[in-house]
Amino acid sequence: MKRTLKFFALLLLTLIVAAGAAAAWYLHTKQPQRAGTLTLTKLTAPVSVNFDERGVPHIRADNEIDLYRALGYVHAQDRLFQMEMVRRLAQGELAEVLGPKLADVDRLFRTLGIRAHAEATAAQMDLQSPSSKVLTAYLDGINQYQDTHPAPMEFDLLGIPKRPFTAQDTLAVSGYLAYSFAAAFRTEPALTFVRDKLGAGYLKAFDLDWHAEGVLKPGTTTAMNPQTWQKLDQIAQLSQQALAAAGLPRFEGSNAWALSGRRTASGKPLLAGDPHIDFSVPSVWYEAHLSAPGFELYGHLQALNPSALLGHNQQFGWSVTMFQNDDMDLVAEKTNPDNANQIWYQGQWVDLQIHEETILIKGEAPILLTLRRSPHGPIITDAFPQSLGTTPVAMWWTFLETDNPILDAFYELNRADTLEKARGAASKIHAPGLNVVWANAAGNIGWWAAAKLPIRPDNVNPNFILDGSTSEADKLGFYRFSDNPQEENPARGYIVSANHQPKPNSGVPVPGYYNLYDRVQRLDERLRDESIKWDVTNSQSVQLDSQNGYGPRVLKPLLPVLNDIVTDPLERALLQSLAKWDGNHTVNNIPPTLFNQFLYELARGTMADEMGEVQFKNLLGTRALDFALPRLAEDATSPWWDNRNTLAVENRADTLKVVWRATIDHLQATLGKNPTDWGWGKAHTLTHGHPLAAQKPLDRLFNVGPFAAPGGRETPNNLSSAIGPAPWAVSYGPSTRRLIDFADASKALGINPVGQSGVLFDAHYKDQAQTYMEGGYVPQHLSAADVKANTRSTLTLTPAAAH
Repeated sequence: MKRTLKFFALLLLTLIVAAGAAAAWYLHTKQPQRAGTLTLTKLTAPVSVNFDERGVPHIRADNEIDLYRALGYVHAQDRLFQMEMVRRLAQGELAEVLGPKLADVDRLFRTLGIRAHAEATAAQMDLQSPSSKVLTAYLDGINQYQDTHPAPMEFDLLGIPKRPFTAQDTLAVSGYLAYSFAAAFRTEPALTFVRDKLGAGYLKAFDLDWHAEGVLKPGTTTAMNPQTWQKLDQIAQLSQQALAAAGLPRFEGSNAWALSGRRTASGKPLLAGDPHIDFSVPSVWYEAHLSAPGFELYGHLQALNPSALLGHNQQFGWSVTMFQNDDMDLVAEKTNPDNANQIWYQGQWVDLQIHEETILIKGEAPILLTLRRSPHGPIITDAFPQSLGTTPVAMWWTFLETDNPILDAFYELNRADTLEKARGAASKIHAPGLNVVWANAAGNIGWWAAAKLPIRPDNVNPNFILDGSTSEADKLGFYRFSDNPQEENPARGYIVSANHQPKPNSGVPVPGYYNLYDRVQRLDERLRDESIKWDVTNSQSVQLDSQNGYGPRVLKPLLPVLNDIVTDPLERALLQSLAKWDGNHTVNNIPPTLFNQFLYELARGTMADEMGEVQFKNLLGTRALDFALPRLAEDATSPWWDNRNTLAVENRADTLKVVWRATIDHLQATLGKNPTDWGWGKAHTLTHGHPLAAQKPLDRLFNVGPFAAPGGRETPNNLSSAIGPAPWAVSYGPSTRRLIDFADASKALGINPVGQSGVLFDAHYKDQAQTYMEGGYVPQHLSAADVKANTRSTLTLTPAAAH
């Protein structure tokens, strides 16, 4: 018996060891290779790749084509799953691998027309242009890696088949980037609802009086079938959920500034930038140092794009922020009663263009999607065709209506060492709208709002859904790039860009969905101080600043009213802390927790009864609400203060009493009875989420965090999320922080929020996460001496032998 038990024990141990060895071998096959020698076809000479202490590749090649083929290879070994997911999202192919829950996301992206546009653009590419040659080599490097290595673990878990990456994928991803900026889906239905369902008195808080009647005369959209409103509600919600569902980053805002030499300690320009993007694992940026004869760049790249969207070298550098210009209009079409596939356009009935696409669904039958297009653009309400008899709503979008040579633009910007070259490259960015903030070692600084700005008819307000049966919904062309907001070497000695409403010298209208001005005011307040000479050390305090004036601004007119309402001694102490609060969002501070819950309850207590659950939820995700709440707070006569669900007519004091009670009750229920437990870092946390984290318990394996997070909505350290109830999960913030002094750009500083690699169990999967949360910076090695001193391993890529 003992002998039998020993045998089975030994057998069990053997099986456990074998299983562990098999698991270890499996995981080992998925890891990036950063040392040794590998062969690549089509290389003309060996390429060396030195990996530094953070896993950043420093690639040196004898020519640009070899350089980008090698870049594609090393980028793929760190980020192949990210590449796969972003191309599937952009092309509407997520449900094929993630199942029917993503079918509506695929419907939306197919309806947007990104896939069809990318296909048509790819077919017309000049394959001999420099940017096309670079893209071809880069994609070939990705495909060579994919063809010669085991698939990433995520491919195995989801059953994703391998297939080549193409130029169409890259072009589709540029469409996804453009779409992720667009606030029209979230904002225009909500504002149109306020105007046409509630009236001018309610619209006043949104400050659209400059032409508040919009294009549609009051009552026009009220006549829209309720099913149309339901579709717009669905699209607005899906627009917000789509990127999160795929675990992919969305662009939200950004900071960037450039200081001239007279404002710096070194006497040379200093460039700072921190684009604000949704957090994810892996992070959005892939860092790479590229070097070939006549070309060198330390770049931050995104999946499937060989040109850096952020970059610098010893001579020049740039950062970008989101322009936030309105480049998307929703247009309600008038259909022919006798033919649902005709709409009234420029005085006659015209046929809609119709084509069909198939969406593959994992585990279910495919969906046949009929897509229609009017002269104004795709009929986006066709994304949900199950209800008939609705008003078709088209989407006019600059991205679909311009040449938009964005690949050429960034190829040239990667090489733009003079003002003239940088300006010329920026002029080729049509959509999405970007602010390019640039500086060089020669002493120049510049900013260009880069976008094709449409010329709309006079008195057209694109904040609302437009009437397609009139000429007012048409576009009259585009303004010249020279008319865009821009500055070069301003007398003040610095440039700041923070997604705020710009004022072009040309006087052209620049409608958009801009961020609160509190963030740029705080940055300007810090940078305008002439007594400070800036360097990469003291500039860190500006990027990490967690203070702004928004909270005190909202509270100022309300504090006297609240002082009369709040009588409980403990709650009066909390109210006094709000009255003394300077707007700083540090992790141990209690007032930011109290204010942010109060802000949500203020919005809910005033607007949810009029808007309804769906539209109110959509409104929470708009920047329009950020602007409306301070105005509402000041206006004691606003109709928003009344609760439509009661017989009484409430005033501001009545509603604030309810809002305050709801604030305290919610915080006590979620964070504890004792306010000393309400520190901002306890309620406000950051977790870097992986696409597979929705499947428990994979979140514990793939996610990184949570971390107590400082900062808040529209503070310079913009670690933030939509307005909502506590606790708050940070969804977006600085996707990198870069500081470059052009006295010696080889000493630039930066940080990745998680790590360079997207491969689970790799040493660089999350090695920067703690440093990031602590406000730390790491060197971005550029000089040959620094690269050599910090190289941890070298991979040599050699040409494959000719057959």
